[in-house]
Amino acid sequence: MSTSFEEVGVGTTLPELPIPVTTTLIVAGALASRDFTALHHDKGAAQAGGMQDVFMNILTTNGLVGRYVTDWAGPNAVLKRVAIKLGAPNLPGDTMRMTGAVTKKDEAARTLEVQVAGRNSWGDHVTGTVVVALPRAGA
Repeated sequence: MSTSFEEVGVGTTLPELPIPVTTTLIVAGALASRDFTALHHDKGAAQAGGMQDVFMNILTTNGLVGRYVTDWAGPNAVLKRVAIKLGAPNLPGDTMRMTGAVTKKDEAARTLEVQVAGRNSWGDHVTGTVVVALPRAGA
């Protein structure tokens, strides 16, 4: 199902998306993004670096932010910009809860600005802004 530009307004909230953070998700995301830094796949290396376990890399987080918005907006949505800031680490065994709300609607460009946050038990893992273009109703 697709969301049309006309049916969304400033203040529209996106449904919460809980994402279980697993070792597999962390390692697969790092490898898929060609980030071979040991802290993202080797628990011993992560512990030697001061962390309790492997932790998610920024490219995986960026992908999950984009997925969150496009899952809500539908297959005809086009991401125009994703700007994120990392905070608390995502570690295995936790859950990141994605939330978002539309903060701007640009009629001329047919885009929405969505503020997003992904929180885990430590606090904000990611905060940011996504600009997404949506199709007109019936398109």
